[in-house]
Amino acid sequence: MKNIIDALAKTGFLSLDDFKAIIHCGNAQDTEYLFSKSREQAQKYYGNKIFVRGLIEFTNYCKNDCLYCGIRASNKNANRYRLSAEEILNCCDNGYSLGFRTFVLQGGEDMHYTDDDYVSIIGEIKSRYPDCAVTMSIGERSRSSYERYFEAGADRYLLRHETADCDHYKRLHPDKMSFENRMRCIKDLKDIGYQTGVGFMVGSPYQTEESIYKDLQFIKEIQPHMVGIGPFIPHKDTPFADFKAGSCDLTLKLLAIIRLIKPNVLLPATTALGTIDPRGREKGILAGANVVMPNLSPVMHRKDYSLYDNKICTGEEAAECRFCLSRRVESIGYEIVTDRGDCAAAPQS
Repeated sequence: MKNIIDALAKTGFLSLDDFKAIIHCGNAQDTEYLFSKSREQAQKYYGNKIFVRGLIEFTNYCKNDCLYCGIRASNKNANRYRLSAEEILNCCDNGYSLGFRTFVLQGGEDMHYTDDDYVSIIGEIKSRYPDCAVTMSIGERSRSSYERYFEAGADRYLLRHETADCDHYKRLHPDKMSFENRMRCIKDLKDIGYQTGVGFMVGSPYQTEESIYKDLQFIKEIQPHMVGIGPFIPHKDTPFADFKAGSCDLTLKLLAIIRLIKPNVLLPATTALGTIDPRGREKGILAGANVVMPNLSPVMHRKDYSLYDNKICTGEEAAECRFCLSRRVESIGYEIVTDRGDCAAAPQS
């Protein structure tokens, strides 16, 4: 097994057979060797720094009806909310005082907000905080919309591809959503010049080992700046309510593999990982992750942004989230840093 891991660390290439060997490996020493190689690559580009992003979940309205998502359009039990531009900016004000230098504006695909609204909000954030990065995560849009946000000052865009397997995509989404359009969006974002993030759920319904391998091939091909993965966690008000949650162990192995495939990637230890395992985020960092995303959203709305059940940190103020994560990160020998945390220069081939 060490030979396979060494070859992956050296070349960034992984065959399907070797991929299966790694994810099925039950030897604790071999698994720790994988994680040590992943940490080695992360530290080569980022040292022991963990970048912190201020997450602002500003709307849970969504026009889509993805089968796995708790804020899907047909969920009549969702308590819907929207933040005003002033409320979003207040979250940024609070976050800046706590040391955040990246703000992530995340929401459902809510057509209430126009492109003009987004351009105004992005412009005001960049005007107030020129030393900060703005990340958008608002789903599929036209190329012209993406261009307007970029011109207004947005630096990054997160759009999980969810799966690189077209047949799998169709089993996770309603018919009116298109795998081809999702891929078009991601390519447009990279072409425009965004620091672009993709990602997928680990253990989502109908996922196969072959579809995960396609995800890894897609990541190697598209060369994103960020990759967000976390275990699938079912939501009680979705068609997938009775499906089994994804595995923490498999998620950790995939974090390590992704780090070795793309050594300079920005790789979050996600809230979903912390939800499925009390020390999931710490384990994620020790498997090669180097980003955490505390919540800056108003506490009164935290529970309403419910993509999956039992999400952690829904009752904590932003300062609590920030300092709790700092302590957790320091306990494993890393440190949260207060800078933009841009993607390091790509390794020379």
